[in-house]
Amino acid sequence: MKTCLIIGAGSAGSVVIQKCLEMTKVFSTIHVATRTLATLNALKQNLNLNITTHQCDADDTQQVIQLIKKTNPYCLINMALPYQDLTIMQACLETKTHYIDTANYEPKDKAEFCYKWQWDYHQQFKQAGIMALLGAGFDPGVTNVFCAYAQKHLFDSIDTIDIIDCNAGDHKQPFATNFNPEINIREITQQGKFYKDNQWHTTKPLSQHQSIYFPQVGHKTAYLMYHEELESLAKHIPNVKSLRFWMTFSDQYLTYLDVLQNIGLTQITPIDFQGQSIIPLQFLKALLPNPASLAKNYEGKTCIGCVITGQKNNKPSKKIIYNICHHQDAFSDCQAQAVGYTTGVPTAVAAQLLCTGQWLTPGVINIEQCNPDPFLDILPNYGLSWTVADYDHTIT
Repeated sequence: MKTCLIIGAGSAGSVVIQKCLEMTKVFSTIHVATRTLATLNALKQNLNLNITTHQCDADDTQQVIQLIKKTNPYCLINMALPYQDLTIMQACLETKTHYIDTANYEPKDKAEFCYKWQWDYHQQFKQAGIMALLGAGFDPGVTNVFCAYAQKHLFDSIDTIDIIDCNAGDHKQPFATNFNPEINIREITQQGKFYKDNQWHTTKPLSQHQSIYFPQVGHKTAYLMYHEELESLAKHIPNVKSLRFWMTFSDQYLTYLDVLQNIGLTQITPIDFQGQSIIPLQFLKALLPNPASLAKNYEGKTCIGCVITGQKNNKPSKKIIYNICHHQDAFSDCQAQAVGYTTGVPTAVAAQLLCTGQWLTPGVINIEQCNPDPFLDILPNYGLSWTVADYDHTIT
């Protein structure tokens, strides 16, 4: 039985908490910390959570160190902001605590996410005998595991991977983001990027799109984006020739986003407003709905998966591995919407595997480097099923 410390309790973090509480044979005690204790205590009361709550500023490594010393966890699950990955990793390193996150580091002053900053910690974590498991949500996360499973069981060699992500749900709001608005908008407004023939290629933001078939959803317009799992998969899937990430957006969403960009509300450079320095995107975040608040009225489903081509027994093969998650099922289970749910469930499953020793490799490890079988065996038990099928459609 292990003690777990979770930092962050937003839309996905609240799901991690609830799923870890279900793992009664794995975790004896669960501590949760956020910057604002009142918000966390309200969540605890609303969901009747058997947790111990703490206030902590995750930007401050010394505060995180003191919290770790106070709670003595076996592992720390980072559900805070990507800006805080390095401060939390440093605290874990200094206290020899296992670490898990769902998104790679990005600096506050530049919309650029990259694994290099975290990979640079590999030797230090390895020498300390502790594991830093990176990207354990859905994408990155489950999509990486799907690729590892395909490499192990479905293909002798993999040629191309297209990760496809569709939210075919309706939250009844004119404009909202499904996870932290600041991170979400930074992500989709930066340049697109894909991997082909051992080189990285960039595109203008959301400039390339096509109609893609999603199981149980149908054809939807999806846009080429850069997503961090492409970087780690290019490193860990031998001889892959092409890696791309596609996400769907409604015309209404893109119209709102275009207007917000044109008037400067998505910029991350500080401006002076009535004698105070503010960042427009952070101000916009304060105006937009909290992603967790969308859950109750959300209808529809998500479809996220990997379309993979390659060779099997000297013959070409094309498969899709995917998950369907209904927003209303997520709310029924965890009072969450499907985007937060599909991020939180896998994170808790990964924590279980780390804490039971099935995934325990000292160093900084991306999730696709782990054995995919126990993860995919357990995942449906906590609410996320998955399917492998032939894929008879074209992605150009």
